[in-house]
Amino acid sequence: MNLPNSVSIIEVGPRDGLQNEKNLLPTEEKIAFIHKLKEAGIKEMELTSFVSPKWVPQMADANDVITNCLDETRNFVLAPNRKGIDRLYETACKAVAVFVGVSETFNKKNINKTTSESMEELTPIIGELKEKGYFVRACISTSFYCPYDGKMNEEDVVRLCQQFASLGVDELSVADTNGMANPQEVYSLFTKLKVALPETLLTAHFHDTRGMAIANVFSALQAGITRFDTSAGGLGGCPFAPGATGNVATEDVVFMLHQMGIETGIDLTKVVDAIAVIEPHLSRPIESKYYRLHSN
Repeated sequence: MNLPNSVSIIEVGPRDGLQNEKNLLPTEEKIAFIHKLKEAGIKEMELTSFVSPKWVPQMADANDVITNCLDETRNFVLAPNRKGIDRLYETACKAVAVFVGVSETFNKKNINKTTSESMEELTPIIGELKEKGYFVRACISTSFYCPYDGKMNEEDVVRLCQQFASLGVDELSVADTNGMANPQEVYSLFTKLKVALPETLLTAHFHDTRGMAIANVFSALQAGITRFDTSAGGLGGCPFAPGATGNVATEDVVFMLHQMGIETGIDLTKVVDAIAVIEPHLSRPIESKYYRLHSN
């Protein structure tokens, strides 16, 4: 098997994990959750997002979260448009995530722009961010399937990723937004992306809608991917992707990797402790396999 010696985990629970949570969580609990995750050894994390509180009220406390959680590790804030970027500039955060959907319909429902309109807006913004010394992560939504448009064309995904790479982004997070991909599709797309973009950091982002997220992680490993977005407790979902369930659980992915001798630098016991902090405030139970077996 073609397996790496180590893998980087990008924790997305505090942002992607909580954005669709029905209960409005207290800011202090989010901050405690993030600190516990950092204590577990997580070095890269999506903290929050600068989006409209009207549409995503869970992220209304973004400034407070950033102020209390920035440290020497890489802390991302999602900023989908110029308004979000301008808010980012008012903080000390130096890593940003932008996103575009391969699917025109998804992009339109999410940020009321076509994919090409989003790229037109983001092109000068990315240049500006790079000039200012920001780490820029581009999230490619609906890279496999769209809840509205069905299966995506691989060539369209590769083309969009190449477009972002030409703008100088540091990382591409390629997402199975509604959790419909299978391992064969994952291997095929990431193999093509590795060939097309050999110098760009590629990250895989999976949701567990059909219970195949762990299998898809393994398939991406086989394709040479060594960076994965995961969410503690399997939290997640997308307000604009009906039917999408949580992200692949951090603890389940890390457990699998450790069992295969692949290093992550993450303490699983402390990940469980972090989840225990946030679980009482959630509207649904934590269902990840590792947490159910090891929580008190």
